[in-house]
Amino acid sequence: MARKLRVSYPGVAEHIIQRGNNRQVIFANDEDMRGYVTWLKQYAKQHKVAIHAWVLMTNHVHLLCTPSTATGISKMMQSLGRMYVLYFNRRYQRTGTLWEGRYKSCLIENEAYFMQVCRYIELNPVRANMVNDPADYSWSSYAMPWVSAVAY
Repeated sequence: MARKLRVSYPGVAEHIIQRGNNRQVIFANDEDMRGYVTWLKQYAKQHKVAIHAWVLMTNHVHLLCTPSTATGISKMMQSLGRMYVLYFNRRYQRTGTLWEGRYKSCLIENEAYFMQVCRYIELNPVRANMVNDPADYSWSSYAMPWVSAVAY
């Protein structure tokens, strides 16, 4: 059976969530996260996707982004996923899937919802009791706003 087509519109923001298979660790250390952020910037620019907010947790990722084309986000996530899984499997001498199926996405309907999702993403490490202040968590757009300034 064919996969359902994703709904994505140029200029309409989306909240993306991608989890590790069985909620397993997908980022074991800072080097893993650094690689993911580097490839996120590269593929966002290549596929013309603006990244507004993001957070890398140990077993999942949240992104708030806006594509300039209908296929921008799906191409970005496909490229990013392939590169990161190849890296992760080689580094940790493993095989098989890393992700729990396809990434989840939700269209952002208005500016108020956009701001709510941005707060939700950047406060994720606080809610997970990893830090008390979002500024203390290194792997988010709150701590690294330069990453969110992806220009295309």
